[in-house]
Amino acid sequence: MTPTSPIIADSTTSSVPAFLLPAEPPSIPLDGGLLDHLPIQQVLSSLTLLRAWSALPASQLRRRLSGAEHLLIWLNEQPGDGWQARWRFCEAGRETLSWVNDLAVAKQRSAASLRGEVVYGLSGLLLGRLIRPSYGFLVDYYAVRLFTDVRTEISPERFEEAEAATRRLGMVGRQVAQTLTLLAKLVLYTGKELDQLTADDLLGYRAWNIGRYGRQTSGIHGAWDVLRDIGVLDVDESLRAALRTGQSPTRELVARFRLECDDVREVLIRYLDERRPGMDFSSFRQLVTTLAGTFWADMEAHHPGINSLDLPPEIAATWKERVAFTTKKGAAGRPRKGRLEILSRVRSFYLDIQEWAHQDPAQWAAWAVRCPIKRTELEGIAKRNRARTAEMHQRVRERLPHLLTLVDAAERHRDDQAALLMAAQQVSVGETFEHNETTFRRTAHKTANHRSETQRGPAAVLAENMETSEETNLLRAEEDAFWAWAIIETLRHTGIRIEELLELTHLALISYRLPDTKEIVPLLQIVPSKSNEERLLLVTPELASVLAAVISRVREADGRVPLTARYDAHERTTGPLLPHLFQRRVGWRREIISTKVVVRLLNDTLSRAKLEDRAGAPLRYTPHDFRRMFVTEAVTGGLPVHIAARILGHHSLSTTQAYLAVFQDDLIRSYRTFLDKRRASRPMAEYREPTDEEWDEFQKHFELRKVELGTCGRPYGTPCAHEHACIRCPMLRVDPAQRRRLEEIIRNLTDRIGEAQVNGWLGEVQGLQISLGAARSKLQSLNRLVRNRGHSPVDIGMPVIPGERR
Repeated sequence: MTPTSPIIADSTTSSVPAFLLPAEPPSIPLDGGLLDHLPIQQVLSSLTLLRAWSALPASQLRRRLSGAEHLLIWLNEQPGDGWQARWRFCEAGRETLSWVNDLAVAKQRSAASLRGEVVYGLSGLLLGRLIRPSYGFLVDYYAVRLFTDVRTEISPERFEEAEAATRRLGMVGRQVAQTLTLLAKLVLYTGKELDQLTADDLLGYRAWNIGRYGRQTSGIHGAWDVLRDIGVLDVDESLRAALRTGQSPTRELVARFRLECDDVREVLIRYLDERRPGMDFSSFRQLVTTLAGTFWADMEAHHPGINSLDLPPEIAATWKERVAFTTKKGAAGRPRKGRLEILSRVRSFYLDIQEWAHQDPAQWAAWAVRCPIKRTELEGIAKRNRARTAEMHQRVRERLPHLLTLVDAAERHRDDQAALLMAAQQVSVGETFEHNETTFRRTAHKTANHRSETQRGPAAVLAENMETSEETNLLRAEEDAFWAWAIIETLRHTGIRIEELLELTHLALISYRLPDTKEIVPLLQIVPSKSNEERLLLVTPELASVLAAVISRVREADGRVPLTARYDAHERTTGPLLPHLFQRRVGWRREIISTKVVVRLLNDTLSRAKLEDRAGAPLRYTPHDFRRMFVTEAVTGGLPVHIAARILGHHSLSTTQAYLAVFQDDLIRSYRTFLDKRRASRPMAEYREPTDEEWDEFQKHFELRKVELGTCGRPYGTPCAHEHACIRCPMLRVDPAQRRRLEEIIRNLTDRIGEAQVNGWLGEVQGLQISLGAARSKLQSLNRLVRNRGHSPVDIGMPVIPGERR
């Protein structure tokens, strides 16, 4: 077991290690093995003991030994001390096996006839560890059999463990082959046994591959995970996590701008350190860029030798002129959209120092100077903010009427792809089948022939549209369709942010049992962050149906949701292992869906829905649009704005003991630690213990929610905005058992409208039509809910919080 590599020992390291970056290819190994100075005949004798050669027929063994002898004789004539040095001389600066032509001339034979013997002989020298080739040679040397023989010749027991680990981790087909081949290349290049490999060896090969091809090689993540699994690498994190650098310290962030004035650089660092605890890392980096880069680095570039924050008016004026436009290759570009924000940050910098100088004169008084930016220069911010608000309101007005159309498009595509996948799975490769009046033919991957299932994994399902000749991976298409539907539905029913969506876990689903009626109220816990409050959302039947489908999809065979860690790219932190809901399998790994994938799935759904605005231009939605539409619908439905901002607040958060009845103790401790860290950044007043009167009022609110057609979903602390005209209220959640009553109400309203029209009661007609439209909308929602629920209930494993206070 090797010690932890110093490169990944500290996950919060501030600088990227040199060989994690693209680098020049490593040189051909210098040192040889134990056979480096043996004479030719002793080398040939040792080759006969190789496992891959010892069982060969005599004729094949003689041919391979002949090839090895030809190669050794030729190598012996090259300059260098030892076989490895001579090999280094021959390989340097040459294409792979190009020196066979030189050898053919020396032997007075054709290169074609000699090449086969030499290839066999070379494989023996590699397996016998006589020579160690470069990575470039191993990549270009297309000898699949060689890498297979390595696994039986070098560390065979450990390679068997590695192959078993690939299956245990869930790898299939090509994933297994790529992982084991990469490990074989590593032992050939390094001259080590498999259990002697280190994290540096894998990272070095990755760096070489990036330097040569501009990307990391296939199999590197698999090799890392396999070596972790069999105990060769003593590390707890994946390669992806090891490569993340974490949050850089303030001094390093400022150092990237290469400021000349030491005194100003130090005051900037001190100021930024003061501001950092109250900011998220993404906003903090933006502040660093503004102050150290856009402001002071620009000052030094145009005014060399400047060393004071007290700027002359003409220097401040020219800087403001420069910052008003973007720059490209030293030339002024377009007007800068964020100009006012830059001025505001710089002004705050000066004013903060002036204020702090009164509190701590020794540290700040020397830097308290006049601010070069006047308040009147920022008056445009309010006007610009009003324009942005109006633009957002217009986006909501344009998109909200089309929301159900988008939802229906996502739902239809999900059902269509599921049906198409099921139809394809009923036939064999090469057979045709019909779906929606279109003929498809199930196919295999063209480069793999009959090995498609092995190369692409046992679950790969490919189909060709016979009309368009388009081939589709139906498994991937069905998965994308499901997650697009689940993301859209969850966003529109909760109004949560995209990062909150991706942080949802199985542990966030809890239920509250009313002490009197014993009714179970499902709740969804949104964890707090540095800038967002923790809150509980009431889970509507529609949302419960979506979450049940998600849980059913991600559960393993044992009924548990796999544990995954989410990396926050903005904060550059990795969270604990938790049962996240929005996760999917990528290769053999379980990974949380990324923000980019969410945007891609949303855009794909919009393309299929073909939504347009009044001008005929395509409508584009962002994940945050669903948040605005959610709040707009709630407020227009009668919900007070201040209640809409809180959505149930923080009641009953301390009663988490019921978790222990359902989930593992260690997982609960991890989740509670995660919550405690998030809560630590919030004001303590948000978590005070409720009074007896507040608790009784909270319980009675849920007891009074039962109405004729179902349940009133209005949030806690709000009165009935429609004076109990429930049929019009968007907060009414219709009980499926009351479907007949709802249909009867619709028929009655239709008859009453007809009667009012006959009698000329136009005012009555208008009111009845509003009620009829609301009733029909509720019937449509009820139909959608029934379709999404499926035919059998799903146990989503929610812990129940008892009604008694703890």
